[in-house]
Amino acid sequence: MLDAECWMLGVAQMIAGTSAAIILAALGAVHVYWALGGKVGKGSAIPTRDGVPVLCPGILGTLFVAAVLFAMAALLATRTGWFPLSAFSGATRTATWLVAAVFGLRAIGDFRYIGFLKSVRDSRFARLDTLIYSPLCVLLALLSGLAALS
Repeated sequence: MLDAECWMLGVAQMIAGTSAAIILAALGAVHVYWALGGKVGKGSAIPTRDGVPVLCPGILGTLFVAAVLFAMAALLATRTGWFPLSAFSGATRTATWLVAAVFGLRAIGDFRYIGFLKSVRDSRFARLDTLIYSPLCVLLALLSGLAALS
């Protein structure tokens, strides 16, 4: 590859990884807000069936999700060079591919309540999942995949 092509790929990887890290950190912050009692948006973030939530995450579960989102953000920040850990380059690349796979699978869904292939489509969550949540997962999968490239 030419030097200019390598440079452009590096810039694209940095922009993709940084963008994904910022989105993931923001999502982590939203989960902390919910865990601390915040209500805004919480009712639209849980799948329902006939108006009844199909899961009831507690404070610890919500904080766990926040911690995972923050860890993914830190991984992507590390992968894009914000935290230089060159000794772990191979491990961060593999882990970043796993993040891309997780979000790709989330976008596809569980075939019932979440993802593009869900069967339950008549709730507020389902509509938002189709319009916002699943496309965001596709975006995060693509950004993470680009950041994972060598």
